[in-house]
Amino acid sequence: MTSRCYILAASAALCVVTLLCAHGVPVSPTAAHLLLCQSYTTCGDQLYDPQQHCCYDNAVVPLSRTQKCGNCTFRVCFEQCCPRSLGSPETFVVKRRGQCSSARCADDRVCSSVN
Repeated sequence: MTSRCYILAASAALCVVTLLCAHGVPVSPTAAHLLLCQSYTTCGDQLYDPQQHCCYDNAVVPLSRTQKCGNCTFRVCFEQCCPRSLGSPETFVVKRRGQCSSARCADDRVCSSVN
């Protein structure tokens, strides 16, 4: 019967220790610590979080940044303004980043120049 009491006491102590350790005080890490724990990307000599910013023209810009392309607006982190090879030279096409030289896609937008 005593070995049974020891097992019960050890189990109870283990449960109490587990509960005390599991409910510790939450600690908020500092911003520098967060940067080291999260993935980061560089833009020139600056670090940035790719879930909030992108590198555009050697500058860190928010993902929501837009710019004009003729009479269209494009999102600089996801799209780019390409000169249209066919047609008049005053026409541009907004394409996904890195796709200027590829064939025309269904999601391309044709934009005319603004005079």
